[in-house]
Amino acid sequence: MIFSPRLNRLLCETRTPIPRDLGRLTRTGAEVAPAQAGLDEDGVAAIRRALRGLYRTGMSPGIALCLRRRGQVVVDQTIGYADPVSERLLTPETPICLFSASKSITAMLVHHGAEQGLVDLDRPVSHYLPAYGRAGKQHTTVRHMLTHRAGIPRPDRPVDPDILYRPDDILDILCRAEPATLGTQAYHAITAGFVLGAVLEAVTGEPLNATLDRVVRRPLGMRHFTFGGTGPERARDVATGRPAKLVDLFLNHAVGGTLDEVVRVTNDDRFQDTVVPAGNLYATAEEASRFFQMLLDEGRWGDQRIFQAETVLEARRPASRRPRLDRTLMLPLTFSAGFMLGNRGIGLFGPAAPRAFGHLGFITIFCWADPDRALSGALLTTGKGLVGPHLPALLNLQYTINRVTAGA
Repeated sequence: MIFSPRLNRLLCETRTPIPRDLGRLTRTGAEVAPAQAGLDEDGVAAIRRALRGLYRTGMSPGIALCLRRRGQVVVDQTIGYADPVSERLLTPETPICLFSASKSITAMLVHHGAEQGLVDLDRPVSHYLPAYGRAGKQHTTVRHMLTHRAGIPRPDRPVDPDILYRPDDILDILCRAEPATLGTQAYHAITAGFVLGAVLEAVTGEPLNATLDRVVRRPLGMRHFTFGGTGPERARDVATGRPAKLVDLFLNHAVGGTLDEVVRVTNDDRFQDTVVPAGNLYATAEEASRFFQMLLDEGRWGDQRIFQAETVLEARRPASRRPRLDRTLMLPLTFSAGFMLGNRGIGLFGPAAPRAFGHLGFITIFCWADPDRALSGALLTTGKGLVGPHLPALLNLQYTINRVTAGA
């Protein structure tokens, strides 16, 4: 084993030994030869090197990457631990929490409800949840919720992070809350998901996981892909990176808790027994890639029609002509009614990916599809650190993926 003194100074809780040869920590799923997806061996090897480079920063005990090109899995690899304490290895079959990338799945269930005539995105939320129409929110629409313009980016009062285990209490607080300016883009990290989940349960008459199972999970043949409910086989999250008050101030502003508090709450077994529509869908990287491949194929999976093509196009349609400064994340972002969107320059999904769509998850989780590259992917990480040496390695991985897969 080799240890980097600089790395040890940077890590706050995880000091995972990084062997010179990562072979014993690496597992690979079912992959096709690169040529079957129109790639060459050298290009795919470069992606694997970049993935190892990200792992060697020590900022995540476990990393999973699955890439599909032209519908074929060319990379399905994990490195590291699902639980660094017990040294249980992460494998391609290990479910990992998608955190905010869960929003895209919930959003597509809402769009499915619209497809079925159960939900009108431009009707007030209070049409489906009368209690939500209080305190000046009677004009807030379902679309406002999907595009982070509903004016409730966080609860309007201090809450204990453990309230995540009591979704009914969260919904009651949101129904009573006075909104900020309606129509202003401010990332709703957790809040909107509870409202959208409640709308879906009201119009379908079934729990959200039942809708997910019926619409997506069973038709796509997934083993996991549920809100919570994965039990002890799930990967554990770890707070990493140099302790920083500014980081905790930012996270308190964005998600209502410090880094350590968020990790503690999500590792608690009670997190498995609740449904957090914007934050606790568990999936393997392959399953997340499979979902986005289905969207890339305009709602089809094999011979099954999951969503109408028009529904997927509507979900991807930008909510604004250009990026807007997000008042929560303080970054220029473009949203659709369910996705974060790519840019022509450097964007969330790497360089030169203007038509890419997907979602980030806390903090270095990326689930996305890129029509220009015939690419669908999922990068899932268990390390939760905002400040650290991983950022250049992450940018290099994104650059390498986009370079290798350019030219669909």
